[in-house]
Amino acid sequence: MTAPLGPAPARIELHADQELFNFCEAVLGAAGADEETAHAASRAMLHGSKLGVDSHGVRLLDHYVTVIDGGRVKGRPQMRFLTETGAVATLDADDGHGALAAYKAMDKAVEFAAGCGIGAVAIRNSSHFGPAGAFALAAAERGFVGLAFCNSDSFVRLHEGAERFHGTNPIAAAAPVKSGRPWLLDMATSSIPYNRVLLYGSLGRALPPETASDVDGIDTSAASMVEMLAPLGGAFGFKGAGLAGLVELFSAMLSGARLSFDIPPMGGPDYATARNVGAFVMAIRPSAFLPDEAFQAGLKRYLETLRASRPVAGGQVMAPGDREWREADRRAEEGIPIDPDTAEAFDRLATRFSVPRPRSLGA
Repeated sequence: MTAPLGPAPARIELHADQELFNFCEAVLGAAGADEETAHAASRAMLHGSKLGVDSHGVRLLDHYVTVIDGGRVKGRPQMRFLTETGAVATLDADDGHGALAAYKAMDKAVEFAAGCGIGAVAIRNSSHFGPAGAFALAAAERGFVGLAFCNSDSFVRLHEGAERFHGTNPIAAAAPVKSGRPWLLDMATSSIPYNRVLLYGSLGRALPPETASDVDGIDTSAASMVEMLAPLGGAFGFKGAGLAGLVELFSAMLSGARLSFDIPPMGGPDYATARNVGAFVMAIRPSAFLPDEAFQAGLKRYLETLRASRPVAGGQVMAPGDREWREADRRAEEGIPIDPDTAEAFDRLATRFSVPRPRSLGA
């Protein structure tokens, strides 16, 4: 007897990065974003999509249009630095797009660090900024060590908790590597970001164990059953919860933004009320502490020794960023994949704004 056919495989499209960038920028401009906002948001999304962080890549475009439509995020904000003391500043993002605020803040932090050796900027009245690694990398690409933090609305339970408390509260750091790609760490303090839950749901895939919970805080692998995320660490989730609190300290308490449990949900239904998300970025000039050659020598020895470390059978040891840079190379050759839900959103957005839809490679 012939075995019954399973569900049809999810349709994955492959696209060139520049075509995706142009589409995102054009759609955001048509939706009411100014040139700076459309460029910054598209730059951050393409960072995610090029490096394989699809949960924070171009699949966010539809959401960003929704929040500009609803008035939650201003398409033409008047961002301004409220205070500048020594090498420290506070940026009021005026309820604009979080990526624009984070790039502006990192530019200022790098400016401070160029003169003082270190610079830090706290951000208030911001919104979802996408992949935190994009902003840390913006510093590393100019020769500085970069750090970026951001809080978000409550979606992560505490260790042994059964209700939402922290946001996914990411931590990102990047360092310049002479004659190589930057060392790059970008991690949520939850076991998995919620956008990845949505991505797995779109692809019909089961979630990894100990990453998400149902309404009672019990582990679930079904994306449709997820009510909250688990903190990073599994059985030792108190570590992830502690790191989330650290991000809260930098992002909300130092900036005057809302705490995670006071931020309106990213997913609505209210898309009109500004959320006052907080963020914090820092830039460090290595040569302020020691000769740059000494810093690079230490980093080189660290990375070479790490990558040469003996792996378990069938395993491979990688430094933070290695997986992402490898994926970036692959996608530069083969194209950037988009999931079925994102493909459908592209259809709608292209029709609504009369913007040419990005063509799938090989189509």
